[in-house]
Amino acid sequence: MAAKTAKTAEDGSMVNMRLFRDNARYKDDVFVAVNGKGWLIQRGVDVEVPDYVAEVLKQSMEQDTSAAQLMEQEAELFRQESEKLG
Repeated sequence: MAAKTAKTAEDGSMVNMRLFRDNARYKDDVFVAVNGKGWLIQRGVDVEVPDYVAEVLKQSMEQDTSAAQLMEQEAELFRQESEKLG
């Protein structure tokens, strides 16, 4: 996700961004809600959103990465423990 500051809107600074799109897991639009206001972000095209919406998406991607790393670590620990037990 690349983002750059654009103009100022009544609800904060606006940024341009593009969410990754493929034809498998990352093909659907992404819904983001902040303080009761919602946005449906289309993947694969440049969109302009408030900076705090871009921040929510950034944090979500970082959390997905952390979760995937933790799952890999736990799977490896399970494999090692299974080998010890035969």
